Parts: sequence; structure tokens; C-alpha cells
Amino acid sequence: MGGGIAQMAGQCGYEVIMEDVKDSYVTTGFTKIKERLEKRVSEEKLEVGEKERILSNIKVATRLEDCTSADLIIEAAVEKEEIKRDIYRELDTLCPEETIFATNTSSLSITRLAQATGRPSRFVGMHFMNPAYSMKLIEIIRGLLTSEETIDIIRAVAGKMGKVSVVVNDSPGFVISRVIATMINDAIYCLEEGVASKEGIDTIMKFGANHPMGPLELADLMGLDICLEILEILQAGLGEKYRPCPLLRKMVAAGKLGRKSKEGFYEYR
Repeated sequence: MGGGIAQMAGQCGYEVIMEDVKDSYVTTGFTKIKERLEKRVSEEKLEVGEKERILSNIKVATRLEDCTSADLIIEAAVEKEEIKRDIYRELDTLCPEETIFATNTSSLSITRLAQATGRPSRFVGMHFMNPAYSMKLIEIIRGLLTSEETIDIIRAVAGKMGKVSVVVNDSPGFVISRVIATMINDAIYCLEEGVASKEGIDTIMKFGANHPMGPLELADLMGLDICLEILEILQAGLGEKYRPCPLLRKMVAAGKLGRKSKEGFYEYR
């Protein structure tokens, strides 16, 4: 996700610093960006010079100290609240007070994350869809103390990236994660209860609801561990309606996480 956001920003002319905790992580991320752009060149959808321009806009780093010149920091760490809070505590001491912090969380409270900083008015949710370089939506989440100026700036950034943006208020799962997680969870219950096969469930939703992929295919793409984390946050915040299906818990416990582990509801060998 972080690499996709960096690519999207670089394509739009922003100067980008892509930071992660290990050199191998940022090297892999940058290589994937380069491969995606080279594929577009081979398909004659992108000029070589444009590819080089985009890549020149993206620098890599392995220290948060290297990001202090940024006007906007978009964090895309794992969906663990304490990890994100630790990152923001450190960034808050390093960055000028006018720097805006945006989190790409799909379900965690923007208001609560902002309390790890001394700048809650300049803290916002900026939820990209996966893959960030091609999906059109950015869900902008307003924390309780997020200022209108910050919202306006993020909407302008989203517009420059060619995205459709919708501003929503801080609530567990916001809109898209709440709706999608519910659909995925019900689909898993249908599979566990033997209502239909996995292929049948996905086919019904693709051709019956005109979805580009079925809910079980989507779960594999998102990562079953991520789906479970979102549902647990929804259950804690909104009640038993969102209790994760036992089959989902079993699959995560078994390491069947979807595409990233080569096996989820489907195999990706």
C-alpha cells in the first residue's frame, strides 16, 4: 500500500520520500514501482521519459528523520494502533508544527491516533483503496478535532492525484471498511454453513450485484488477517453484529492469509 501511494504521488508531480524500517523493504517497494511503470511502457501506455520523471520524484529512506522536510506525511504502517501511535509520537517531535499527518488506516479511530501528537487539528484519515495507484477513491476521515483547513488541503491533494474523495466522520470502519467487512463476513458464514461453494458465492456477487470480484476473492486480496482485524475493531466499537466468522479465525490461525501467503480461500501458486 505504501509503495502504491508513493507511486501515485510521484506520478502527480509531488516530491516523495518513501520510508520504511528496513532497507530491503524500501528497495523492494521501489523495485515494484519501477516494474509497474516499465510494464506500462511496454504496453505503450507510458513514455520512457515520463517513467524516468516519476522515478526521479521518489527517494527512499530508512529513518523517520529523513522525512522531516515533508509538508504531508501519509503513514501506511500495519493496522496496529500502538505501532501507529509510536510512529506519530516520534514524528511529532521531528516535524515542524505545520506538517500535516495523514493515516491510511482502514478502521482505527482518527481521533484516538491524533492524541499521540500535539497537532490533532492537522491530523486526518486518508484511506486509499488497494491498489492505490489505480483505484479512484480516497476516503477522507475527519477526526473530532481535525480542522476544516486540513480537510480542504487533503481534498486538494486527492484532486491533484486524480482521485474521487468523500469526507466522512470518525467511526469504527468509517464507511467502506464497515460495509465491505460485513459483506465478506457474511460470505464466509455462507461458505462455513454450506449454503454455496466459494466459487458459487463469488459468481453470485459478480454477476448478481455487478461487483468486479467476489467477496471471498476480495478477502484474499485484502489479506484475511486484515479482514479479521477490521471485524474485531467493528465488533468492539459497534457490537456483536460484527463478530468474525469462526472459519475466518481458523484460516488466519493456520496462516492462510490470501494472496500474500499464496493461499486463502483460493490458491496462488
